[in-house]
Amino acid sequence: MALPQLSEEARKEALKKAAAARSARAELRQKIKEGKISVKKILETEGDAVIDKLKVSVLVESLPGYGKAKAAKLLDEIGISETRRVKGLGSKQRAALLERLS
Repeated sequence: MALPQLSEEARKEALKKAAAARSARAELRQKIKEGKISVKKILETEGDAVIDKLKVSVLVESLPGYGKAKAAKLLDEIGISETRRVKGLGSKQRAALLERLS
């Protein structure tokens, strides 16, 4: 699929939008790391673009005590793909993840 040809102004706007999204996800990860927001609250939140587009592996890795290897092992045991995003989780996957992380 070819990339669309954007005008210089549209390109700059898209770059600003992407930077804002990255910044919002980084802020969310920091809140998770500091314990200011719980996994339960994240999994129960619907319609938030920042949370919906966050990869589940990044969510787990943001938790204290979890690194890439431990997060990958947990997701494999539950049956969640490492590329799955929070919005794409099924109800059983959400429940299993919440049970394991609580």
